[in-house]
Amino acid sequence: MNTDPIADMLTRIRNANMVGHASLAMPSSKMKEGIAKILVSEGFVDDYKVEPAKQGNTLTITLRYGDDSAKALMGIRRVSTPGRRVFRKSHDIPRVQGGIGVSVVSTSQGLLPDREARRRKLGGELICEVW
Repeated sequence: MNTDPIADMLTRIRNANMVGHASLAMPSSKMKEGIAKILVSEGFVDDYKVEPAKQGNTLTITLRYGDDSAKALMGIRRVSTPGRRVFRKSHDIPRVQGGIGVSVVSTSQGLLPDREARRRKLGGELICEVW
């Protein structure tokens, strides 16, 4: 049993990206699917899909690489952990790498990228930062 499945997801993505794997698979959850959806919409990964497995579902993420195997994802970091939750108001959500990156925010309207949360004036829990 894993105590922080979101940190496990981010670590799997970081490790697969570092060694140049085309895709990776992990157990699925609604939170992980929401994070993967934001990563696709922001252009850090190519695609994700959820497939039924013997027990639960499996989330498969296809990583994005540019010309000459240039990585689209330079870094990914967990902000809020089970032992230290980090909440911010909409005007206090930090910009990642001067706006190049994106923060994933869990709001009352679901998971949103930081720009969208600021636009809707919604605060919430900072899940992770990606750049």
